[in-house]
Amino acid sequence: MTRKAFKIQFFFAVTLMIFICGFPQLSHAQTDNSAFQVTGYPVPRFVSLSSDKVFMRTGPGKKYPVLWEYRKRGLPVEIVMEFDVWRKIRDQDGEQGWVHKSLISGRRTAIINHDDLVRVQRYPEDDSRLMAYVEPKAILALDE
Repeated sequence: MTRKAFKIQFFFAVTLMIFICGFPQLSHAQTDNSAFQVTGYPVPRFVSLSSDKVFMRTGPGKKYPVLWEYRKRGLPVEIVMEFDVWRKIRDQDGEQGWVHKSLISGRRTAIINHDDLVRVQRYPEDDSRLMAYVEPKAILALDE
C-alpha cells in the first residue's frame, strides 16, 4: 500500500470514529430499530384486527402475496414492526406478516387459548365468586 493510500484510509477511519463518537444518539438509533417505529408507540405492542376481512401479506405493500386471510374482527395480534402505513403483526399461532394500518384497532382484546371452559372469577383468589364460564377460542375485550 502506498503512503498516499494509507493516509486516505487513515483519514476516513478517523473521520468515521469522530462521527460515531460525536453523535452517540445516531449509533443508538440504529440499534433500537427506530426506522421501523413510525408511530412512536412502543414496539412490540398488542392490538386487535378492526375488520372481518384482513389480509396478511408477505411484505409491506399490496403487491406482496397474501399469506393469510383473517375473518374475525377483534382478533388479538401483536405489532412487531412498523413501516410507513404497514404493520408487521404476529398472531396467537406465531404466524407473522404485514397488514395495512387501517385494518388494525388500538383496542386490546384477548383470546381463550384453552381446550376446556375457563372459569372467570371476580378476584384472583380461590374463594372468589364465580362470574362466568368462557368457551375455548372466545375473544374478550380488555378494559384494564
